[in-house]
Amino acid sequence: MSHAGDAERGTLEKAAHENFPVAPFFLPRAWRTDLMAVYGFARLVDDIGDGDLAPGGADARLLGVSATDADDRLLMLDAFEADLRRVFESTPRHPLLRRLQPTVRRCSLTPEPFLGLIEANRQDQLVSRYETYDDLLAYCELSANPVGHLVLAVTGTATPERIRRSDAICTALQIVEHLQDVAEDLGRDRIYLPAQDMKRFHVQEADLATKTAGASVRALVAYEAQRARDLLNEGAPLVGSVHGRLRLLLAGFVAGGRAAIHAIAAAEYDVLPGPPKPGKMQLLREVGVTLRGEG
Repeated sequence: MSHAGDAERGTLEKAAHENFPVAPFFLPRAWRTDLMAVYGFARLVDDIGDGDLAPGGADARLLGVSATDADDRLLMLDAFEADLRRVFESTPRHPLLRRLQPTVRRCSLTPEPFLGLIEANRQDQLVSRYETYDDLLAYCELSANPVGHLVLAVTGTATPERIRRSDAICTALQIVEHLQDVAEDLGRDRIYLPAQDMKRFHVQEADLATKTAGASVRALVAYEAQRARDLLNEGAPLVGSVHGRLRLLLAGFVAGGRAAIHAIAAAEYDVLPGPPKPGKMQLLREVGVTLRGEG
């Protein structure tokens, strides 16, 4: 089982490097266990979609994909979806999905959010440009919003209103991540800035490939950052609608987004040299503001 252990460990170690803590220490142990199981799934499906799996092909073998097909991302995503369905019907092959199975049963999770995350990664193989902001929002419905649905389901707090607020927060966090990663995404031949907005701000694709952003790129990034800020404000009442340690977790998500936007603004919206990252003090300040409902 050493290959399986390596595949599982490599994926879960990435949790330490995330923008927003996935399962912080202050949560009850059962929640932490369940959220890390969900994280393991989300991280692995992203790694398949980005071609970032650990070398050696352990994940492909676990999913029953031959070494010659391991680089075929769509085929790997199909195999991963088949293994996800085993979580609900029998016994999955991949250790991260075996880890997920008790969480699915304990929290009565449905396949839909997991299938959404797989579909988002399929879309990444087929779509590398987004014409309108609405097109981007539809992508975020698959790539980001299911994570919020899963957090609410794991903690037993889902209601239609909370899901609506959660969607606004998750979409905002996805947009912020896209703004931080403009240069990295372009390296993968992906652009998540809507083409319509690029035209409006007179930004060409070549302008995104420079070492530092010109005035038009900065204006475009500032415009998209404001959209993300508005979405975070729309979602922030979710924090006050729950209690205890969950309130702190959700405040951390909102504050993480706000602090990242602050870092982007502090860099004068020049995201091309690399992702502007917020400092710990800024993050703590934003947590306080969010918990007090002043955002």
